[in-house]
Amino acid sequence: MRTVVLLLLGSVGAILGQDVDRSKPPETPPLGPFKLPARAEFALPNGLTVVAVRDERFPLVTARLAFGAGSRFDPKTQPGLAEGVAALLTEGTQGRKSRQIAEEAAEIGGSLSGSATPDALVIAGSALSEYTARLLDLMADVARNASFPADEVALYKQNRKQALLAQRSQSSYLASEKTEEIVFGDHPYARQHPTPESIDALQPEALAQFRDRLLRPNNAVLILIGKLPPQGELRKVLEARFGNWPKRDVPPAPTAPLPEPKRTITLVDRPGSVQADVHVGRLGLTRRDPEFFPLLVGNTVLGGGASSRLFNHIREEKGYAYAVYSYNEAHRDAALFSAAMQVRNEVVEDATRSLLAEMKRMAAEPVTADELSATKNYLSGNFVIRLQSQEALAAQIVNLKTMGLANDYLEMYTTRVRSTEPDQILKVARKVIAPDNSAIVVVGDAQKIKPALEKFGAVQVTPAH
Repeated sequence: MRTVVLLLLGSVGAILGQDVDRSKPPETPPLGPFKLPARAEFALPNGLTVVAVRDERFPLVTARLAFGAGSRFDPKTQPGLAEGVAALLTEGTQGRKSRQIAEEAAEIGGSLSGSATPDALVIAGSALSEYTARLLDLMADVARNASFPADEVALYKQNRKQALLAQRSQSSYLASEKTEEIVFGDHPYARQHPTPESIDALQPEALAQFRDRLLRPNNAVLILIGKLPPQGELRKVLEARFGNWPKRDVPPAPTAPLPEPKRTITLVDRPGSVQADVHVGRLGLTRRDPEFFPLLVGNTVLGGGASSRLFNHIREEKGYAYAVYSYNEAHRDAALFSAAMQVRNEVVEDATRSLLAEMKRMAAEPVTADELSATKNYLSGNFVIRLQSQEALAAQIVNLKTMGLANDYLEMYTTRVRSTEPDQILKVARKVIAPDNSAIVVVGDAQKIKPALEKFGAVQVTPAH
């Protein structure tokens, strides 16, 4: 026994005595491509696409019924219509009241809700796997038979106006809203948010018309993930609940020419603000663009986290901002690239100059080998970890289908991240990240910060509504 102890102590001493460079993180072995679990994809005769992914780890089923029916389909005079339809689908049908729907979802150990993005309207549900048929009953009912009861519509309008009031009290919300308006111009992506007037104008008839026009089986994909019945049995269950849902022609997605990017400076006046919210934005890249992955990697180096250049320079070194970041918000047919920060009024000029300088540096100098390696590890590892849950995987498949992405997009994600080279990042940074043709939007007290912004060019002042 004494000999064993001495040997162990000797081994520990040898390990401790090794010359380890603790200034560098340990190397991360390369991750292999992400592999989806076994899946089947088929279509019902009425055009409903079904993606079934088997996950036997838990007795659960996660479902998403996604339609090409997001906010871009809202009439110009009624932004927020798709959002209202999504929220109210589960608040009553011809055969079930709101409370019944909620109680039935709880009885099967799950939930049911609706949401809308610029490109899609999604009904999300979950249940214990033994109740898969009952979950699909509920989803089919709310998709096909929502009645939009007047009292539920009135309650939604009241709550949504209060939520909008809270949102519009945040300078970051106002800055994002104005940036989208400038960058997307007349395109429907510029109108992603409701107004108090459009909420007041919501009526059950308009909600039902939106549903009847766009919520059709040939405009939808049903995603099922979990411990599913055998495929033959699953098809019978689906045919019984969705098979007699008639297909119908659906209108094409509204569109409009996107404006050419150009330098503008817009100051949204918010008297009394002690800090300013600064956004520098322009058209970005969609996920289908061949240069999307170089932009993804480059954006992460610039402002994608606590190791990014913006975080280290503007927050850690200069102390100008608590929050500073950049992002590429990709929709189906267009995208917004933006760098943003919140800074004290007295440092607006210096902080803005530093933000623009870091964006210019991305377009002038290749990223370093250490930056590139760390970013690839971060993006690849984070992607694989996030897809371990059914909810996250379902969300990614919704994106894949509603964004028109190739079926191998998820499997090829880490490979495309890993294959990105510095010259590719430099090339796309010159097109997208360089701020020369970007719109600068600042929300803050015009009286206090306008002179600082005028150092960068002519400033247009607009009131905060």
